[in-house]
Amino acid sequence: MARDPRYDPLFEPITIGPKTLRNRFFQVPQCTGAGSGKPGANAMHREVKAEGGWAALCTESCMIHPETDQPVADVSTLYDEADIINHRHMTDSVHKWGALAGVELCHAGGLSNALSSRAVSATAHQFATPWVPAAHTYEAEDGDFLRLIDLYREAAKRAVQAGFDIVYVHGTHGALPVQMLSPFHNRRTDRWGGSFENRARFWVEVLHAIRNVVDGQCAVANRFSIDQLSGPEGVETGEDGLRFVEYITRLGLVDLWDVNISSLHEWGEDAAPSRFQKSNHQAPWTRDVKSIAKVPVVGVGRFTDPDEMLRVVRSGQYDIVGCARPSIADPWLPRKIDEGRTDDITECIGCNQCIARFEYGVPIVCTQNPTALEEYRRGWHPERFASRAQDELVLVVGGGPAGLEAARVLGKRGYRTHLIEATTQLGGHLRNVAGLPGLSEWMRVVSAREIQLRQMPNVEMMIGTGMAEAEDLLSYGADRIVLATGASWVGDGSGSMGHAAIPGVDAALATFATPEQVFAGKELGKRVAVLDSDGYFMAVSLAERLADAGHDVTIVTSFDRVAPYTDFTLEAANLRRMLREKNIASITGHWVEGVKAGDDIQIRLFDVYRDGSRRTTTPAAGEAPRKPGTSVSMLNCDSVVLCTGRRSNNDLYRALRSRAGEWDAVGLKDVYRAGDCLAPRYIADVVFDGHRIGREIDSGDPHHALPFKREQPVWGALPAL
Repeated sequence: MARDPRYDPLFEPITIGPKTLRNRFFQVPQCTGAGSGKPGANAMHREVKAEGGWAALCTESCMIHPETDQPVADVSTLYDEADIINHRHMTDSVHKWGALAGVELCHAGGLSNALSSRAVSATAHQFATPWVPAAHTYEAEDGDFLRLIDLYREAAKRAVQAGFDIVYVHGTHGALPVQMLSPFHNRRTDRWGGSFENRARFWVEVLHAIRNVVDGQCAVANRFSIDQLSGPEGVETGEDGLRFVEYITRLGLVDLWDVNISSLHEWGEDAAPSRFQKSNHQAPWTRDVKSIAKVPVVGVGRFTDPDEMLRVVRSGQYDIVGCARPSIADPWLPRKIDEGRTDDITECIGCNQCIARFEYGVPIVCTQNPTALEEYRRGWHPERFASRAQDELVLVVGGGPAGLEAARVLGKRGYRTHLIEATTQLGGHLRNVAGLPGLSEWMRVVSAREIQLRQMPNVEMMIGTGMAEAEDLLSYGADRIVLATGASWVGDGSGSMGHAAIPGVDAALATFATPEQVFAGKELGKRVAVLDSDGYFMAVSLAERLADAGHDVTIVTSFDRVAPYTDFTLEAANLRRMLREKNIASITGHWVEGVKAGDDIQIRLFDVYRDGSRRTTTPAAGEAPRKPGTSVSMLNCDSVVLCTGRRSNNDLYRALRSRAGEWDAVGLKDVYRAGDCLAPRYIADVVFDGHRIGREIDSGDPHHALPFKREQPVWGALPAL
């Protein structure tokens, strides 16, 4: 199909300095977690996007010198000739599809923990930004700034050698240039601080140095936080933001502005999760830049809808549509618009699992696109699938995320695929999850797959079949069976804090509820305790839902803070603000010793740091040894919600395995578990599991993943001893 002509403005070329973008789709600097140690992974990840129609593909933050390394979150580097060679893999890969390659040169200044190089960075001030692990810096002298500018100059030379078309100055997310501009960070009184012009001097000199190196060969881009959105009066760059754009524009140093909002202590206001911010939420801060800049402007907003992209360009908000997460979720998004396949776009859900893995220091994943960062090591392509090895009927049991993805991939490969779902709706437990506050966009995981499955003539979906029995499946006539029957929250309080039931739960079951029972409408009392040893979204989201319904809610968690995994998904700051705003109490670092039913439920809590450890200490002279239980406290409530652990729904699998002797007679070759049925995990991981089963169902052992290609240094022969 041809594209809808109303989207033509999105495909008009645009000039940035000496280069031309073939359309208005731009993958802004985006972390992969592959760093410089996995050049094949970085190259293939960007190449698939270039093939998918993106006009420009940029690196993540690219550190210009070892003194600014950040090894905890693995980013790229451009230190030396080896890095030039590594980046050449990426630039050559995107160039062959007609796309431009961009590099984001970064010195992190007060964010430079330098754990690998053990260097110390010079910055505007003695104090570094309060991150963990801490960064330690010293106050720069005049000569230090000249040296730092020279580091950018030399990195720009290497960028040209590596084949980049666009050279960025990274001036957002707390990088050194924005630290220098910020009156909060920069309290100097010499020529590098004080007045606006002095605070801007370092940035201006860096731009001059880069332009002198790349002029006529590369476009110069400036990535800038219009507002830092943080702290007391004077911290924000908001007042100086548009003034800075006007100032640099007057100097004619930039060919492209890339603008966003950020924060001194987090980047969750930029890469905002869908729980708190919807598409284009940065517009109130960034929409005035284009009226000042005399060059093209690109900005982000988790754009996934072609109509919204069109509005952004036509309204004059941006000249170019910037994307990071949407380009991960669907690397072929521009191509699908161009080919008239907008219904086939896989939209980002804003869960930020990609960012969470990067924050952990490992390659990113994507809930919507399980091929992300698997392009090189597993050879997976998001739009291409090997044809089936033989003509077989595969039965997929369960219409949740894993089952839908397994059926989709099997269908793409040409297998006759039947999907049966016991309930009257697809989605499994995700239907309940998407009903929690702020998580409605997560249902895109279901809708995107349902749309594709309904278009495949070789796939049949049977919904509302009721619970399948082993006898039914054995007589079905399938060659292979994939069980994606999910998992359920346990109802006795067992989980990571204890494999046995919480003492006393049996006597209080009438007033206890699992998340599934809450979703099903089980009545709860006024005072509700939510027990959380899971640490992600469920407990805190149910607490919010119950508070909104008028309950008095207390979260009890074994962790030292509520929902600690949301620190990595960038939800934590706003979640904790929500807890305060909605008066949701929390007791952290405690767990349940037992419960006692009565007019009130009495929950006996112990301090996990004092009484939860087997470590003992020698008492002081004359002091009696402390016994477990001495720090027990009581919490009274009317109802308890258990978010303690999930257990796989694998009874059907066990029943089929127990009858393996009957398989040959009915033509059944094997039975597999996918997703939570194998082990309860995050949604991104169960989708990946379903995808892998679909890709590898005709391998020698589909129960276990095929070996994948590893990237590692190739050493010469060992010297003789």
